[in-house]
Amino acid sequence: MHLEFHQVDAFSERPFAGNPAMVYRLQEWLSDGLMQQIAAEHNLAETAFVVQDRSQWQIRWFTPTTEVPLCGHATLASAHVLLEVYNVPSERLEFHSQSGPLSVTREQGRLLLDFPRIDPQPLQQRLPVAEALGCPVVEVLQTKELLVVLESEQAVRDCVPDMAAIAQLPGLGVIVTARGDAHDFVSRYFAPGIGIPEDPVTGSTHCCLIPYWAQQLGKTELRAFQRSSRGGELYCRLEGDRVKIGGYARRVASGTLML
Repeated sequence: MHLEFHQVDAFSERPFAGNPAMVYRLQEWLSDGLMQQIAAEHNLAETAFVVQDRSQWQIRWFTPTTEVPLCGHATLASAHVLLEVYNVPSERLEFHSQSGPLSVTREQGRLLLDFPRIDPQPLQQRLPVAEALGCPVVEVLQTKELLVVLESEQAVRDCVPDMAAIAQLPGLGVIVTARGDAHDFVSRYFAPGIGIPEDPVTGSTHCCLIPYWAQQLGKTELRAFQRSSRGGELYCRLEGDRVKIGGYARRVASGTLML
């Protein structure tokens, strides 16, 4: 069996920046175990698999160790591959996922994700978050991840977490964020418990970052930057119970997996 794959740097206009994702367009689903093995073989933060169902697309995402319910950058990468490699004739792609319907459209040269809004809630229990991050924290909130507010962008840059301690905290991972210097806000995302010590650029975490910072800053259109070593810029908008997350994408490799 031969399977075609495409590697895309999402949330970047240039190669070797943003967040790399592997994309497979399948005729039908492979077994869960085989898709997990393929994701482990590529060893990227996410490998996305898409299958067409009439005019819609089913999408699933796998880290090297587990399937996840939502992934922004690999959805952006999948849309880029369908539009630019397979020439799917659409200005709006509809994906169905474990997290419900998702769409991707073009806007001003960027691809725009339409994702569900997630409002973080104050954490009700005392957790050793500051100890795990190795820095003071201003506020801790919770969704499927922990959302930790730090005092400055510099504090986000300087954060050196204890990955073993981070993996013991509840949830999929830990988002650290602060008001930005040149952007409205910045963030980083650590998820060693699901095989991602630090994710370069994470679209899905902005489902909760956007409503949080929209409330803090009193605006619904925001520019964000994920302060990983690769880095990536995101164009964000809050629209009712949805968030729009925009960015660029660049295909850097294509090939064939031979099984």
